[in-house]
Amino acid sequence: MKDKIDFHIKELDSMKKYPNELFYIGNKKLLNKRKISIVGSRKPNLYSQKMTHLLSQGFAQRNIVVVSGAAIGVDSIAHKAATPQNTIAVVANGLDIKYPTINKKLIEEIEQKGLMLSSYKEGEKARNYSFVQRNEIVVSLGEVLIVTYADEKSGTLTSIDYALKMGKKVYTIPHRLDESIGTQKLLEKGLIEPIYCIETFLNSFCSIEKKEDELSSYLKTFPRYEDAISKYASKIFELELEGSIIVENGLIKPTF
Repeated sequence: MKDKIDFHIKELDSMKKYPNELFYIGNKKLLNKRKISIVGSRKPNLYSQKMTHLLSQGFAQRNIVVVSGAAIGVDSIAHKAATPQNTIAVVANGLDIKYPTINKKLIEEIEQKGLMLSSYKEGEKARNYSFVQRNEIVVSLGEVLIVTYADEKSGTLTSIDYALKMGKKVYTIPHRLDESIGTQKLLEKGLIEPIYCIETFLNSFCSIEKKEDELSSYLKTFPRYEDAISKYASKIFELELEGSIIVENGLIKPTF
């Protein structure tokens, strides 16, 4: 069901003009929680994909909502890693339109468990100007903006410009010199800040208590990789991505 937002969202006061109307599907209570905006290129490299995943997952673990624009690339990775129930997707079209179509399943999951937002009525298709306003809403909702990859002429740079004009901090991840030229140039000018350690950065917002659980105890026995996969397949994959475990000579060694 698509409804109008019937209350004032104080974060959107930082926009040039507060939206005339806002429509939503899902859990509007997410707007009352702490929020971080994460955006970037539609074609991020593998390194950026991994870092986007770790950042979004880390914020969700700290009960901080991830806001993005439901596009392919960095946006969809951010939404998925945060899990649908911890994410807000702002789109540039009416909420009856699932765009981009490749993200239809993701959008439907966010409708059911998270929050979809739009400043456009049903039937309105995405246009160049509507993407610009979508970007402004995404940036306004977050405490800070994180851009994990942006080419020199990327549309993502307009989001950075909005954030800087709003007085928000903008962060990026370090890249090789010939990659993410858009963020590299802004780093060089000192306009945005680098993230050197994911865990330290995440903990600057909110730390989490690490509890000893069954899996942690099991990993401290240095189990065989095949055995661990058979018992905790998805969890082992997540821990590998996080760098919490390493595999040597067929055995798993925890780094925590």
